[in-house]
Amino acid sequence: MTTIPGIDPTAAPSGPGCADCDAGGGWWLHLRRCAQCGHIGCCDSSPAQHASAHSKATGHPVMRSYEPGEDWFWDFTSDQYVETDVALAPPQSHPEDQPVPGPAGRVPDDWRSRLN
Repeated sequence: MTTIPGIDPTAAPSGPGCADCDAGGGWWLHLRRCAQCGHIGCCDSSPAQHASAHSKATGHPVMRSYEPGEDWFWDFTSDQYVETDVALAPPQSHPEDQPVPGPAGRVPDDWRSRLN
């Protein structure tokens, strides 16, 4: 297994959705997982862009997609994909029955016009 700074394979995800959107009643398009601490944030297409904000605030450089079927990593420092065979602690994605965008009941009807 390749060791990469900013990736802790033992860090469990913070929950099934964006922790910051959940706290503030917001919504997201796609989810990202901090590979260092497990914080779940929303992607940069989402209105609040919590994943990149988490990286900037904490200095945690690498995140992984938290979407079902996706296993790519991104390094915010280099703005490049990260090639690694590191397996993170489960679960690997939000629940498959969770809608995209999500969460159910909080996505406005005009959500497409609100994306970045």
